Amino acid sequence: MTESDLPRMGVPAELMQRLSMAEQHEYLTRLRPSRRTLLRTGALAAGGTAVAGLLPATSAAASPTSPTLITSSTRHGTTVVPFARHLAFGADPRTQMRIAWQVPAIVKHPFVRLGRHPLDLGQKIPAEVRALHSEVPGAIAPVDQYYLHVELDRLLPGSRYFYGVGHDGFDPADAANLTSLGEFETAPRRKAHALSYTFTAFGDQGVSYDALANDTTLLGQHPKFHLHAGDIAYADPSGQGKPVSSTGANGTDVFDPRVWDNFLNQTELVAKQIPWMVATGNHDMEALYSPNGYGGQEARWDFPGNGPSKCPSVYSFIYGNVAYISLDANDVSNEIPANKGYSGGSQTAWLAERLYFLRTQPDVDFVVVYFHHCAYSTTNQHASEGGVRADWVPLFDKYKVDLVINGHNHVYERSDALRANAVTRSVAIGATVDPAEDGTMYVTAGGAGRSLYSFPVPDSYAGHEVAHGDVPSYYWDANGNKVTETIQWSRVRYTGYSFLAVDVAPAPHGRATTLTVRALAENGTEVDRFVIRRKAGEVGLASRGVPRPNENLSAS
Repeated sequence: MTESDLPRMGVPAELMQRLSMAEQHEYLTRLRPSRRTLLRTGALAAGGTAVAGLLPATSAAASPTSPTLITSSTRHGTTVVPFARHLAFGADPRTQMRIAWQVPAIVKHPFVRLGRHPLDLGQKIPAEVRALHSEVPGAIAPVDQYYLHVELDRLLPGSRYFYGVGHDGFDPADAANLTSLGEFETAPRRKAHALSYTFTAFGDQGVSYDALANDTTLLGQHPKFHLHAGDIAYADPSGQGKPVSSTGANGTDVFDPRVWDNFLNQTELVAKQIPWMVATGNHDMEALYSPNGYGGQEARWDFPGNGPSKCPSVYSFIYGNVAYISLDANDVSNEIPANKGYSGGSQTAWLAERLYFLRTQPDVDFVVVYFHHCAYSTTNQHASEGGVRADWVPLFDKYKVDLVINGHNHVYERSDALRANAVTRSVAIGATVDPAEDGTMYVTAGGAGRSLYSFPVPDSYAGHEVAHGDVPSYYWDANGNKVTETIQWSRVRYTGYSFLAVDVAPAPHGRATTLTVRALAENGTEVDRFVIRRKAGEVGLASRGVPRPNENLSAS
C-alpha cells in the first residue's frame, strides 16, 4: 500500500500513523479485498489432524487453514522439495519437540516421520498447515508462503531421534531422500548435577555472509539449543511497526515477506538439529499481520505457549539446572512504542509470578532471561531502554536473576554486576561473580550478522583492553526522549560480529555450580569470558526465603 492509497480507501494517512498495530490491521483487513475467497473452518489441531493439502490464507491472516480445497496451482508432489526446517522445544524440553518447515508450493498430505534410527522412521504424523498470504496494492505483490508444523509429545528424555519431513510424492523414508533427514536430542531428566552442556545466544541476525559465518562457527560449539534475542530476519528493515508502503516515506515501513524464505533457508544449517528459541524484536513487528503484528511470527515459529495469552513469544523452559525466560520488550519500549502496553500489564505480572515459581524450584540454580531491547548499553544508535529499567529490572533485582541477554544494539557489550541501576561489583575479563551477593550480569549480544553499530568510546575486549572509566550515554524515558547519563558499568565492548556460548557445569547439592559465559567473534576468537557461580541447591523456599510477587520490592 502506498501513501496515496490510504485516502482512496477512506483512511487518512496521518490517522494510520497514529494507530496501534492491531488497529492498523483492522482497517486494512476490512477495507482491502483479498485475492482469493477460500473456505476457512479455523485452526487445525497441531499434529493431530490428517491434512489433505495446503491453502493460501485470506487477506493477510496467518492462521491455519482448512484443507478442503485444492487449487489449480497444486504441483505434483515429486517436484516440490521441503526446505527451511527448524526445531523448537515445547514447554517441557524433556518430552516435547516442535518441527517446522516450508514448502514452495501447495502439496498434499504433509507429514513427519520419526524414529530412533535413520532406517526406521516409523509412521507418518500429519502436519498442521499455516499458510500466510501477503499483499498490499502498490507495495507488495501477492506472496503465498506455506509453513508446516508438527508437535511431538511424550518423547523419551535424554534421547536421540531422527526425523524426515515430506508429503505425497516426497517421502523421506525413500532411499533417494535419506540425505534429507534431520536429528535432534531431547533434554535429560531434571537431575541438576548430572548434565553439563553448552547453549548459544545472539540477536539481530538477518541474511548476510556474516550471519552465515556466525551460524557456522556457532555450530562448532555443539550447543544443545540456541537463544535468539530478536530482530530475526529483517523482512521489515524499518522496525517501527508502521503501515506498509512501497518507499517507506512519510512514516511508513518497507516490508518484503520473501526475506523470510532466505532467512529460514540460511538458518536451516543449524536449526534443523538445534532448537531455535526466539524472542521478538522491533523488526519482528510486521504490521501486515494480526494480532499486534505477530501473526507472521506465529505462522513461522512454534512457541512453548506457557506465557501470557496475548504474548506468543513470551515463555519459559527448564533445561538441566537452568531456567530460561523469553520476554517481548516491545511491550515496554519507550523508544519504539508501536506495541507499548499491548499486553495490558499481563506480561510483567506473568514475569513476576514466573520468577517466583522458578526461584522456588530446588533443582533450578540459575535463571537466564533474554529479550530484545537493552536494559544497559552505550551505543550511539539505541543505548538503553528506560522502559525495561522501569518495569523489569526491579524484578530481576528482587529475584536475583543471574544473566540477562539482549540484542537491539549491533555490537557486543557487557556490564559489571548491577543492582538498582548501579555497579555492585566490578567484573573484569575472566573474573567470577556470585549473583546472589553481587548482582545481575547484563550482556548485549547483537552482533549476529546485521550491520554493526558504534560506541562513544574505544572498544575494550580480551587482548585489547583499555583503562576502565566513565562513558557518556543515554536512555529512553517514558516520553520517548533521550536522557543523557554518564555511566561506569560498561566493562567490555567489541565492535564486530559475534555470539555467546555459555557452558553450564552443574554440581551436587551444596557444591559450586557455574555458567561460563564466552563471547566469540565470528571466526571463533574469544573476546570476553566471565563465570557466574552459585552453590547448587541454594535457591528455594526451604533454604532462602523467596519474596512473593506481591511483596514490596524493598523486601528483597
